Amino acid sequence: MQDYTLAHLNDAVLLRNLAALVARDRVTTATLLAHIAEVDARRLYVPAGYSSMHAYCVDELRLSEDAASKRIQAARAARRFPALFTALAEGRLHLGAVCLLAPHLAPDNADMLIEAATHRRKSEIEEWLARRFSPPDVPARVQAVPAIVSELTQHAPGHVESDASAPIATLDEHAPGHVEGTQVEAQSHNSERFHVQFTIAKSTRDKLRHAQALLSHAVPTGDVAQVLDRALDALILQLEKRKLGAITGPARPQRKAASKRHIPAHVRRAVWERDQGQCTFVSARGTRCKSRRFLEFDHVDPVARGGQATVDRMRLRCRAHNQYEAERAFGAGFMNRKRREARLAMAEARAVAAEARTRVAAQEQSQDVLAGLRRLGCGAHEARRAAEFSRTLDVTTLEERMRIALKFLGRT
Repeated sequence: MQDYTLAHLNDAVLLRNLAALVARDRVTTATLLAHIAEVDARRLYVPAGYSSMHAYCVDELRLSEDAASKRIQAARAARRFPALFTALAEGRLHLGAVCLLAPHLAPDNADMLIEAATHRRKSEIEEWLARRFSPPDVPARVQAVPAIVSELTQHAPGHVESDASAPIATLDEHAPGHVEGTQVEAQSHNSERFHVQFTIAKSTRDKLRHAQALLSHAVPTGDVAQVLDRALDALILQLEKRKLGAITGPARPQRKAASKRHIPAHVRRAVWERDQGQCTFVSARGTRCKSRRFLEFDHVDPVARGGQATVDRMRLRCRAHNQYEAERAFGAGFMNRKRREARLAMAEARAVAAEARTRVAAQEQSQDVLAGLRRLGCGAHEARRAAEFSRTLDVTTLEERMRIALKFLGRT
């Protein structure tokens, strides 16, 4: 058993041992990040029963959510720029520095950024990055509020800041701002409350104000928490109808040309309720995936092999484990090829759609050019020829098309 009593060490030995342990810890941290990066790249967390590297680090390795996030971010950055491993091991950079640099690293600036952050404190690096790069948005945070804070703030409704970059909801200026994964134990009979903070665009702020106005009779104070709660109720109902099908109402007859992959609404809802909205993958060690995000309905028997969309032959799988099962059934090479083909097809479809939108916009702008030329006194035939000519050119604004049309007519 390790003895942690150090009273017997003299001052010189204690300081020497401490320095040696710190140096060893730096090397261990760099090695740990290298392992995290490799496990992440190989996606070994998937067969272990986890939907993401973060879930694996938290539930399997027992890291805190914050520690897992920082180490994964640093590991991915160091995998792209291996000089970070060396800088960490040698003590030139600390873990916080790597996390601060990670969003800004690129092949053409990595060496410069590493050099600039060498042996600097976190606050110094933050100030330097703020001068060189645009400041980031306020980080999204959800944290349990202790009951004592809840009591102090329960009569202070959330408000909308005039600054578009400000959080949409505040409980108290002293409310804690760090993300914690564990819930705070209630200290009174009050229900649990959470502090929420994130950055929104002006358009979102405008929608929130509009919602507050529409709800002014039901929520006279405009309390953001109540508005958000009602908005989520409506959104969840809409999403459940889309994903699971309507709860009530007569069943619609299936179309004869329905895809083999079509899953009837009653089957989706029954499977969702049976699996309790959670991925059902279980690892060889008996670990069930806890993911409730990116869930997909998976055929136990692949459709390509005659699988049927019945309640007993369907299951919920997160995207990672759905892909993992497909790779086990058809091979990783086959699935990678199919995914590449799907991405290419999607890119082509987007390109076709963008081209169609461009043609429509050009047609609309040419009509506006025609009307503008007519108001300037141009004859119908001349105006039509000039508008048609402007439509054939690769420009994006009405002003540009108008200048081109006037130049075509010799009026500029």
